Amino acid sequence: MRHLQFQRMTQISVTCILLFFSTWCNAQSKLLALSKTDHTLAIVDPATLTVLARIPVGGDPHEVIASSDGKTAYVSIYGGGSLHEINIIDLVAMKPLTTIDTRPLFGPHGLTFVNGKVWFTAEGSKAVGRYDPATEKFDWCMGTGQDRTHMIYVSSDGKKIYTANVSSGTVSLLTKTNIGNREDWSQTIISTGKGTEGFDVSPNGNELWAAASDDGKISVIDLNAKKVAATIDAKVFGANRLKFTPDGKMVFISSLRSGALTIYDAKSRKEIKQLNIGSGAAGIVMDPNGSRAFVACSPDNSVAVVDLKTLEVTGRIDVGGNPDGLAWAVLTGK
Repeated sequence: MRHLQFQRMTQISVTCILLFFSTWCNAQSKLLALSKTDHTLAIVDPATLTVLARIPVGGDPHEVIASSDGKTAYVSIYGGGSLHEINIIDLVAMKPLTTIDTRPLFGPHGLTFVNGKVWFTAEGSKAVGRYDPATEKFDWCMGTGQDRTHMIYVSSDGKKIYTANVSSGTVSLLTKTNIGNREDWSQTIISTGKGTEGFDVSPNGNELWAAASDDGKISVIDLNAKKVAATIDAKVFGANRLKFTPDGKMVFISSLRSGALTIYDAKSRKEIKQLNIGSGAAGIVMDPNGSRAFVACSPDNSVAVVDLKTLEVTGRIDVGGNPDGLAWAVLTGK
């Protein structure tokens, strides 16, 4: 009898701990979604899918990223390559902080946050740049010489930068080596097809998948050999974004033209499913716990929630008109 009572108490305790942990994790996490029509950044509770706040941002917001501690967001104000601002948002107080003037680099678009710094593409200047929040200064930039340097990925050690160059139809691989006290950067340019925009790097860092909107093909780049290892005729015309699931097993490709979300098996490189999620699909972000994907359905003015097990739409979020850039923020520490 005592054994049964102890077992029940143990089960209840474990359940309570798991419930507390789940609630705590949800409280610490936020989904960030930009509205290009309303010029706002929506902060969304991922547990309830409710919008907690709508923060005003600049005139043409396209991409958003959160700092590693989840306290700050950065929003690129793009203007088709002509504007020159990055907005800084306080995610704790849920209010605007300040605006960075990126000149002489124009058209900030793709963003990532690595090693305490904001890395961004400057499409209008055919370059990538880096901003240090600690010093409030730009401390590095490099030209790509490619047309419409648009999206960006930076390795965790800050030694490798990958960009998609839309009009050139290429991917740039920038690699840093140290020569004494001097940094030396080299560039490898890989042809991938006109309209190459959405891309992502596999979680193991071995492959880069890039989708070309013009011919709908996906280039699989071997990052160790620095060359295209395979070309998939996916027919994802109007491809906009591409993302690996956190476990690296699936690849999601959105299309602004068809509104379909095409899902591929990363290992076999075969199509799993085409999920019709609306009139057009753009930004994609994955829940880090591997349970859901969030996809911006720009023409439909909503963000679709996709269950990664069933691969079905389970909900929609109203974050404002013409949603696009999405990001995930996890608050750590105090």
